[in-house]
Parts: sequence; structure tokens; C-alpha cells
Amino acid sequence: MAFASTNPATGEKVKDFETMSNEQVEQALALSMKAHHELKSWSLEDRAGAMQRIADILEDEAEELAAIITLEMGKTLKSAIAEVKKCAMGCRFYADNAADMMSDEVVETGGPATTYKTYLPLGPIVVVMPWNYPLWQVYRFVGPALMAGNTGLLKHASNVPQCGLSVEDVVRRAGFPEGALQNVFASVQQVGIMLRDERVRAATLTGSERAGSSVGSICGEVIKPTVLELGGSDAFIVMPSADLDKAVSTAVIARTQNCGQSCIAGKRFIIHTDIYDEFRNKFKTAFEALCVGDPNDPETDIGPLVTENSRVEIIGQVEKALSEGATRLTGAEAIDGPGYFYRPGILENISKSSQTYYEEIFGPVAFLFKVSSMEEAVTLANDSPFGLGSSVFTQDKSQQDYAIKNIEAGATFINSMTASHPALPFGGIKKSGYGRELAAEGLRAFCNIKTVSIV
Repeated sequence: MAFASTNPATGEKVKDFETMSNEQVEQALALSMKAHHELKSWSLEDRAGAMQRIADILEDEAEELAAIITLEMGKTLKSAIAEVKKCAMGCRFYADNAADMMSDEVVETGGPATTYKTYLPLGPIVVVMPWNYPLWQVYRFVGPALMAGNTGLLKHASNVPQCGLSVEDVVRRAGFPEGALQNVFASVQQVGIMLRDERVRAATLTGSERAGSSVGSICGEVIKPTVLELGGSDAFIVMPSADLDKAVSTAVIARTQNCGQSCIAGKRFIIHTDIYDEFRNKFKTAFEALCVGDPNDPETDIGPLVTENSRVEIIGQVEKALSEGATRLTGAEAIDGPGYFYRPGILENISKSSQTYYEEIFGPVAFLFKVSSMEEAVTLANDSPFGLGSSVFTQDKSQQDYAIKNIEAGATFINSMTASHPALPFGGIKKSGYGRELAAEGLRAFCNIKTVSIV
């Protein structure tokens, strides 16, 4: 497997890195276990101090780290800076709150024994991460995992190698034990070796359904816990009582942020028939006003897609949908010239018989649907193999309650777009994966929740 930095705005390869040898993988495993034994002996106060130093470094070096993100995966520099600052926020959250999350919980059982739950680290964890939020995805593991006393072996996406190296460097400079977080340039086969190694106690993956199935299968064979955050085709429902202008402006961001390359992006826009035409026209106008161009230019709204292969895949999905009866409202086409640029677009009249109806498009293409009730909207929202996030715009309390109880997703956001926050558990159901990251649930996902009874 080749690990290489290629600038998506130009198509130019900047730097490449060699895959590790099996001997280097073994050394990484041994070092990770050694670091775990050291880290679990640290007090929570010492761990919190080092985690605060990670946040300090991220804030101090936000622009330099953001430049690496933009270089390797193409998101706008302003959004990359925001990503780095969000990483700092996440680290501070766990530095401030992990002690409470890990404190012993007394449980009254009615007998003479003193009984309680205690939270203990598991050990080294294999961390398979994607390119679309190349720092945030990793630091939302680093915060809870290292505060709990675990260590990480990071197999990052092959096109963001310098992002992976930067995380290892920051964790080391913050004062955590050597090897607490290691970036490993491992092949698919070597990831399998690590997952099966008895020193590795668990795995977490954010990525494709296929990758999640592979990691989950291996860990199932060797009886190891996993957290999987996979794809999504999130519904974005708008009802007549909504603030329409707010719904439209939020919908544009929800579909096009990170060039549409987000698992929790709004992808299927389900609009009540009474407001469909007005929403459609405003949505189209807003899409056509977006500035596509150099991600380093502060005036740019949309940078390039991450790779030419990604652009080819999206082109194919759009052409397939059009051939099966969908209509192009605007955009949804490649832009000629260097780099992997793609014009944001909107499709409507997507047939349920179309293959694309059930797929996730990982780029800035919105699907529009028309419904006549909240019940119909929720039925359509649930007619998907995915169940990650959802957004519902309505001022009607009964409609809000109905959506919250009946949409099959890991999150429902009312009158706002789906987002992640360190204080809120994050994850999905169905083919969007299982388990939760962030909040106390994310920290405890890789803890031994031990029952203690003392008489």
C-alpha cells in the first residue's frame, strides 16, 4: 500500500512514505504495550496535564497543522483551522471531565457487601481512521482513550500520511509516554496481524462499510470489542412551520461542508409539498452562488474532492441516477482543469427503483424529495440501509416528538444540522455502524467496566 501526500488542488504528488516492515510492526506493538503499562500507572491529574498540553500545542500551531490538512485532502484552509481548534476543544473536554467519567460508582444491592463499578483501561487499541477529517477523527479517539490509560496504534488513510505523523508528534511533545500514540504505515495484511495480536485489546474504525465489515469480522473471530462509525445518507426534513430561510442556509452548509465529504452531511433533503417549490428555488440559487476554487483562498467555499478516483465515482453515481430517471436541477458535474474540482449540484425525481436511491454520495450532490406529511417524511428517511444522523426543521412540537421517536438514526437534530460535540455520544445504527464515540460513552467503550464486591 502506498502512503503519499498528493495535493488535490493540483494533482501533484508531494511526498510518499514506505510501508513498514513486519519487524517494525512488531516493534510498534511492543512499544504500545510498554506505553500502556506506564500510562495506566499515571494519576488522572498527570494524564489531564499532558492532555491540556496537547490542546495548547494544537491552538498554538493551528495554522501550520491546518496547512497540512489542506495540502493532503483539499478542504479549505479556514475550515481546516476550525478542525484543528475543534481537536483542541475535544482534548480539553476530556482533560477536564475524564476523572468524573472514570470515578467509581457505588451500587446499593441491599446486602452486606460494598458494591461498586470501576473503570479500568483495556490496553493497546488499533485505530483505523479516514481522510475526511484527518485530525478531528483521530483526536476524538486520543482524548478519551489516553485519559482512560489506553494506547493507540494509528493506521491512518493512505493519502494523509503527514496528518498521521503530526498527531504522533504532538502527543509525544505533550509528554505522554513514548508510544502512547503511534502512527503506523501498515498494509491491510499488517492491520490484520495487529488485530489478531493478543497484546491488542480492541479496535475502532471510522470508514467505509467494507472496511468496517473486515475489521469487525477479524475482531469477532478473536473476541475483541470494536466501535465502528461507517457511512451515512442522512435525511434533512423540512416542514411548513420551519423558518425557511434558516432551513435553506443550513441545508447548503450541511450538504457542502468539507466538499460534501462527511458521513453526517445532510444528503437526502425531504421537503413538504407546501413549501417544496420555494425551498427548491432558494436551495438552487444558494448552490449556484458557491465559490469553487483554491482551498487556500479565504473567499473559496468549496475546495477540490480528495482524489480523482473519488470524483470518478461520484460522476458515475450521478450519471447512473440520471439514466434511471433523475433530473439535474443544477451543477453536479466535474470542472475541467488541474485538480479534482467538482461543481456542487442538486438532483430531484430520484426513483426508488434506482440503485443510487440507496447509496451514499460522498461529495457535494444533494437529493431532493417531496412529501405530504411528517409520517411520510420519516418513512422515506428510514428507507435507507444507513442510520447515522438526521435533521428536522419544524416548529411543531408534536412533529418534533414524532421525528425523535421514529427516525432510525444515532442522532436527531431539531432545527439545526447534525454535528459532533465532545459532550455528546456519536455513532449510528444499521449499516452506519455500532458503538459510540465521544462523551462518557466514548471513554467507557474501551474500558473494563469491572464489578467490585467487598464484604
